[in-house]
Amino acid sequence: MANLVLNTGNLLLEFSPENGALVSLTALKTGWKIHRRAELGLSWEMLVPASDDLRNNPVYGNKQTLAFAEEIENGLRFIWNGVKSERGGDMDISVTVTVKNEDGQAVWYGEVENRSEHIIETVHLPYLGDLNRPDDESPFQTMLWEYSGAGRSQLWPSFNGNQGTWGVEYPTYYYADPAPKAPFILLANKTQGLYVGAKSRETDAPVHWHWEHLPGIRSAINSHVFNADSVAGTTVHTRFSAAHQLYIMPGEKRSLMPIALEAFSGSWHKGADIYKNWRNTWSNPAKAPSWALEPHSWLQLHINSPEDELRLRFSELPRVAQQCAKHGIRAIQLVGWNEGGQDKNNPSHTPDMRLGTFDDLKQAIAECHAIGVKIILFTKFTWADQATARYREELKQYAVRDPYGDPYIHSGYRYFTSTQLLDINTRRLIPMCFGSEKYLDICAEEFQKVLDLGPAGMLYDECQHHGPAKLCFDTNHGHRYGWSVGANDAHFIRHLKKRCNVPEDFLIAGEAPYDCELEEYHFTYLRPEDPNHIPMPRYLRPHNSMMSSIIAFDARDIINECLMYRYILQYEPYFFKGMPEDFPLTLEYGKLMDSVRKEYRAYLWDGEFVDTQGAKVTLADGTDHPHYSRFVAKDGTSALVIVNYSDDKAITVHAELDEGQLTRYRLVDDAAFKCTENGITIPTRSAAIVFE
Repeated sequence: MANLVLNTGNLLLEFSPENGALVSLTALKTGWKIHRRAELGLSWEMLVPASDDLRNNPVYGNKQTLAFAEEIENGLRFIWNGVKSERGGDMDISVTVTVKNEDGQAVWYGEVENRSEHIIETVHLPYLGDLNRPDDESPFQTMLWEYSGAGRSQLWPSFNGNQGTWGVEYPTYYYADPAPKAPFILLANKTQGLYVGAKSRETDAPVHWHWEHLPGIRSAINSHVFNADSVAGTTVHTRFSAAHQLYIMPGEKRSLMPIALEAFSGSWHKGADIYKNWRNTWSNPAKAPSWALEPHSWLQLHINSPEDELRLRFSELPRVAQQCAKHGIRAIQLVGWNEGGQDKNNPSHTPDMRLGTFDDLKQAIAECHAIGVKIILFTKFTWADQATARYREELKQYAVRDPYGDPYIHSGYRYFTSTQLLDINTRRLIPMCFGSEKYLDICAEEFQKVLDLGPAGMLYDECQHHGPAKLCFDTNHGHRYGWSVGANDAHFIRHLKKRCNVPEDFLIAGEAPYDCELEEYHFTYLRPEDPNHIPMPRYLRPHNSMMSSIIAFDARDIINECLMYRYILQYEPYFFKGMPEDFPLTLEYGKLMDSVRKEYRAYLWDGEFVDTQGAKVTLADGTDHPHYSRFVAKDGTSALVIVNYSDDKAITVHAELDEGQLTRYRLVDDAAFKCTENGITIPTRSAAIVFE
């Protein structure tokens, strides 16, 4: 019987009519055989524990009897009625998989009806049984959202697993942050790749990206894999799947998050464009207050911790604002102002009376605003402090709980004293359930305390994760068993706005909010301290207000990076325990950079950030220089920012555009323009701005 074929114009897919397995997948534009060996084809996989004593009970889709398969308009449909599990026998479970051509994408839709007495915990769909690299020798790897940039993991020539050898049979990777937090993943080399992404905004069941390599690595030193189809009679292959954590209860029918596949040619930007183009059809991102949309800089200031430093009284805050105003710093992020200091007594947002009264802080904030420096209060709602009586007597009922009824526990953060730095008396943090309306109301009450102090905004720390918790199993919160703890991340802000009288110009900032959260968050704080930083969040949101920490005492390198990636500076001397003038070298260079950014804002601020696309920068020997970015002004002309991270060596580079000619450049700390004809010379730890 001939294979069932789906041609999307971008991908050619073939499925087995016997078991519904995907047996061939080809990128039509390049001819890349993404899946080439039919015998390795897979359809789906389930985890259905047969009992508490027989948990590892998989159901392999390619071993099931296919009830029927049919061609439908723009797609194919496969149905299985009843399945046989590996260790638990026959189970009354129906599976329907539909694969459709949607504008060139192959989109998998799944529906599972559970008529058995067991809980279906996980469904892998789609499942590629033979993920092959393109036919060249460049590294093949994954790329996806990770905190402030993008993370990479090798698939070939090395394979990097993240699971302990004691728990798996072969190298295995589960990406910890599920879709929609990481809404897509790219499987790519430098010239082409496969985009795999969620095709829905729903967040009620997390989807984790998963890959594994069989039979194992060739070398334990460098994790190299075999470059052959088989070794010692065993097939060598890589699998990839989207693992849906569904917890489908007996008698329940659930639809899976649709997953889209699309091949692309070019750099990772072309893969990210697939997500960005889809996202732009529905996205309505929050717009920050006007002052936060301008080029400016911040100071982060920590005034107390759980170990009680009591660094600054509230009444002294205007003195700090005066120093900030002197150096053009527009905002102070105030940390540790709440009772007990940073990371103590969460989620309390009552001012610490040892630093002054509520009215003292309110007056100090007003005085700072009069000076021209905004006060942004650091907030934290994700956790409850396990060590407090409030947690033990009230809040524990709202904790995220595991299947055994126990709360998940975050290890907490250590401060200053040897006792805490050795993790002896660290205050453990309990992830709280945002599926509990009662807990959301408690947060709203705490947030109202923030508003009543009159700040210009809040920065919600750790808004982007819930520690070790992925699902909550406490149905007393009013949600389903196995509810996704990230499902209300954006709703959380909407709830605060609904319950509290939030001023229109109140800034809602967060620590590395993921892309979908930016529908509610105005402003992003991150820490991209890596010369190989991949600015994926910036590329996805070219004009979002994003801010980087500046911690070093001669931080020219990170300041140059901020110019290159359009990040606002947040000064953090003594790891945000000091004042701006504590690191004069950093402060003065930062002021120069801000001045350059403002002078050429038509490119460096108002222009479109396109990263390295449309330009090329090479060293004198012809090798690529990777540290640059391109900005396109509204009139279509371009400027490049090229950074030299070297501590001891000036570089001379040549830069060119795909269209247009770069003719002149200047340095951040040298306003004199020079011609590019003989190259662009950049001193150590400096940056050049190059213009058409």
